[in-house]
Amino acid sequence: MPDNQSHILDQNAGFGATEPPIKVAARDVCVAYDGKQALNHVSIDIPDRSVTAFIGPSGCGKSTFLRCLNRMNDTIEGARVTGSLKIDGAEVNDKSIDPVVLRASVGMVFQKPNPFPKSIYDNVAYGPRIHGLALSRDDLDGIVESSLKKAGLWEEVADRLNDPGTSLSGGQQQRLVIARAIAINPEVILMDEPCSALDPIATAKIEELIDELRENYCIIIVTHSMQQAARVSQRTAFFHMGTLVEFGRTEDIFTNPRDPRTQDYITGRFG
Repeated sequence: MPDNQSHILDQNAGFGATEPPIKVAARDVCVAYDGKQALNHVSIDIPDRSVTAFIGPSGCGKSTFLRCLNRMNDTIEGARVTGSLKIDGAEVNDKSIDPVVLRASVGMVFQKPNPFPKSIYDNVAYGPRIHGLALSRDDLDGIVESSLKKAGLWEEVADRLNDPGTSLSGGQQQRLVIARAIAINPEVILMDEPCSALDPIATAKIEELIDELRENYCIIIVTHSMQQAARVSQRTAFFHMGTLVEFGRTEDIFTNPRDPRTQDYITGRFG
């Protein structure tokens, strides 16, 4: 293991006995696309029931690592992932793990809202239907209502569940996508720049929602906004040129970073 990675693991350890248990454990994870290295020997422990933010300049590897967690890199021709990546102690890349089942427990919210071309109700009901989570229409109704409430959207759409999901505003669509993700009861929620296409008011609502959801989920968010990382996360990881440079408590990363590259990035000297 490279020296800087042992330094990073030192920061992972000792968060305290009152801290949530580790949900995601990565060791020496590397990713290459057609032989070109995109991620180099990343090792990190990510706690449950909290928000971990990935920050860093464009092309630094943060989204690449995020895609490792639900094996989205499997869909990219020429991608090669090595190293160990475990969720609750189970190896994500084990050949016995069905990627479809994995993605049911690791939800994903993308940069641009992407509701299905279906009704609001069917957007949320889609996952529970295909995974057999509802035994009756009443069960399904309950899941849809509960998910929309958790996503802070129920009051706004309760009387128009048959309207197309695409008829909602951008911020509402993103909350609908989050409701769709949590409807299948995931354990981890990945968010890749979930607010970059939204206005400040919609962004504030999504950030408030993220803060509420962290009580029950492990949330990992990729963001280019250091202000957003500071507002919503308890842990922050700084990536640079395919390397995880530093990981620790968000307040420590922003006020007392250990690595000069982190200091340079958060003070705007590069990025």
